[in-house]
Amino acid sequence: MSLTEPVRRRDGSSRSRTDDALVSLPVHTAGPAVELLRRGLLALLLLLILVLIVWFDRESYTDNYDGEVDLIDAIYYATVTITTTGYGDITPVAPHARVVSAVVVTPLRIAFLVLLVGTTLEVLAHHGRRIFRDARWRKRMRNHIVVVGFGTKGKSAVETLGNNGTNPSQVVIIDSRPSAISDANMRGYAAIEGDATRRDILRRAEIMKAREVIITVDRDDSAILVMLTVRQLNPSAHVVVAVREDDNASLLRQSGANAVVTSSEAVGRLLGLSAVSPNLGTIIEDLLSSNEGLEVSERPVTKEEIGRSPSQVDGERVIAVVRNKTLRRFYDPTVATLEGGDQVVVVRQAAEEVEQQALGEARRNRAAQQS
Repeated sequence: MSLTEPVRRRDGSSRSRTDDALVSLPVHTAGPAVELLRRGLLALLLLLILVLIVWFDRESYTDNYDGEVDLIDAIYYATVTITTTGYGDITPVAPHARVVSAVVVTPLRIAFLVLLVGTTLEVLAHHGRRIFRDARWRKRMRNHIVVVGFGTKGKSAVETLGNNGTNPSQVVIIDSRPSAISDANMRGYAAIEGDATRRDILRRAEIMKAREVIITVDRDDSAILVMLTVRQLNPSAHVVVAVREDDNASLLRQSGANAVVTSSEAVGRLLGLSAVSPNLGTIIEDLLSSNEGLEVSERPVTKEEIGRSPSQVDGERVIAVVRNKTLRRFYDPTVATLEGGDQVVVVRQAAEEVEQQALGEARRNRAAQQS
């Protein structure tokens, strides 16, 4: 079987195995249907120009059949001439018609051939560019993040990564839906279409060199299969998995997941808190949202904070300390004093909101100085 043999998708459409083997990188070009339509219209325009030339100067042409050239004959002559077939049954007889054929018709014929050959070369060049870009992409992918599933949870996870400074070029999306792949590309992310329970799909995402894997598939059984496959290919990656049912969380932890988030239970708790106290629900939702209100962040301890207690950190509220890769709550007596190398988990005002406030204050100060 050749590498470019078409295979059938579940929706009935086809694509080549070469396309399946390559990562879909974000590009900003017109779609293939638009490009094909544009080239088709251009070819029809060239044909129409030649038809008009022959029709308006039909007295200068002769037909070996009846000696006269009508509109049908003009269309026929233009078609066989521009495609370089040229049966010779209709020919220009007037001197100026022969000059027009040499000076105008010949360039039109060449332009049509260039358009035809150019379309073929464009297809070949497109596959060549994809193979080159795919090879270059694979070489530079190190310590990247693989997100399996680009539904609501996957999109939120990717958005959170971006808000926390993750480079989009270091994120790879895997999803079995073509619409999700297109959406990921439009957002600027590389994406691979396929079933993440298959080893070859994960290998295409360079899963062996990934530092982080986020699994957000719709089914818990699929999440477990993906988790097991990921651990076989990359035992050291940090893996976070979302599941629907709490009963499956222990299975995923046994499969090697570093963190398991039970989506249905988390939503249920948020609903319960909102019912007991709307203020509690508002605060939790605020912490989960981005770019406004409160945000949760992890950062290194600064030199000025070494030796202080977590409660003495200015402008932020320390809720946990990570020391020697172990998470300790702020009330743990072993982290009563911050040390060099610690990481602190803090609640603070959203950085974007602080920046907007600073810009607003600067504008007010300039306005006050001008007045």
